[in-house]
Amino acid sequence: MGIPSPSDEVVQIVHGDGAGDPTVVTVSCPDKTGLGCDLCRLVLLFGLNVHKGDMSTDGRWCYIVLWVAARRGRAVAWDVLKDRLVDLCPVPAPFGVDSAYLAAAGLQDPDAEPQVFLLKFCCYDRMGLLHDVTCVLSEMELTIRRVKVSTTPDGRVMDLFFITDARELLHTKSRREEAYEKLQSVLGDSVTSCEIESATEDMSCCLQASALLSPVVLEQMFSEVDAIEEQSRSSGSLSVTMDNSLSPVHTLIQIQCGDHKGLLYDIMRTVKDCNIQISYGRFYAGQKGRCEVDLFAVQSDGNKILDQQKQRSMCSRLRMELLRPLRVALVNRGPDSELLVANPVEVSGKGRPLVLYDITLALKNLHRRVFLAEIGRHVVDDREWEVYRVHLGEDEHELSCSVRSKIVDSVTNMLMGWD
Repeated sequence: MGIPSPSDEVVQIVHGDGAGDPTVVTVSCPDKTGLGCDLCRLVLLFGLNVHKGDMSTDGRWCYIVLWVAARRGRAVAWDVLKDRLVDLCPVPAPFGVDSAYLAAAGLQDPDAEPQVFLLKFCCYDRMGLLHDVTCVLSEMELTIRRVKVSTTPDGRVMDLFFITDARELLHTKSRREEAYEKLQSVLGDSVTSCEIESATEDMSCCLQASALLSPVVLEQMFSEVDAIEEQSRSSGSLSVTMDNSLSPVHTLIQIQCGDHKGLLYDIMRTVKDCNIQISYGRFYAGQKGRCEVDLFAVQSDGNKILDQQKQRSMCSRLRMELLRPLRVALVNRGPDSELLVANPVEVSGKGRPLVLYDITLALKNLHRRVFLAEIGRHVVDDREWEVYRVHLGEDEHELSCSVRSKIVDSVTNMLMGWD
């Protein structure tokens, strides 16, 4: 596969000829560290499954082709997706200078942090309320950074959403009015107040604060590393190997595993966090839910991965992330039940998209009300995790073992795309 010339269109989206045929998304742009991960995160955000993928780079120019299909029940705004993909791609540097050199020399401005806004509204509670609000925000490209939901005894809900706008227009009156109208359409006459304001520094401090996780919860969710590693080794469905004999300049990473939603994103974020660069990659998802991945990779210094300890560590990390990319548990919170979902945060600080959307959809399908909810970040064993805490309410404290298992399984299946 050759590297296209810089004159080619940056992003092309070509739909299949017949019903059920995949859409082909082609990206051709200057390369940058972590570009593959960022593109896969965006594809996941827009509700797309990747059936096949190819990527190649010479270190300066990158060429990526993804064969994708929308998940059941999800409409895709293809024009918006194309715009967001273009936004992710680096602009070719002037005078033929490599953008990587400009960035290394400090001559290229880093990406600015998006402005954070506080969405605050009060209304009366009903089944599926949190999911319907999350759905509206997702459709408007408003990213939820943190959330605090509380319900009073008389059935009123106070919701605080800290959000950013992919369109960078939430400071305008027209964009805020659009948000008010769309929220009103799903909340109806139950809304008593709704406002959006810029988040102040004091608000940001409150945003970072969240209740500590108890030692019991930490043990249940994060202390199963050895068991997961043993499960991954004994499982015939997951294989991660490295081979230095097939290429004089690259290490071949081969992965065979079962498919799940966001699989390619999980691979690319892990590779990115381990500071490994992909020169050529191939991904294929078979009809029976089996996936094969070949990655020709080098270290950040351009050399093959020769150190045995680094190879073992990398393979172990990939097995862990593919076997259990998210942690789901239902724990006791006093006399009540609390659903916990944790996903690792990238080194860049970005979390997995649509987690709250999937959690709330699963609970809505189970006819479970959300009494309290919050998103916080916690550092566990030197890794940062985004933790979603959903309090199921005082009437849910006598859940049977079978019901508890059903809740955990339903949320897990929704997150993993096995629903």
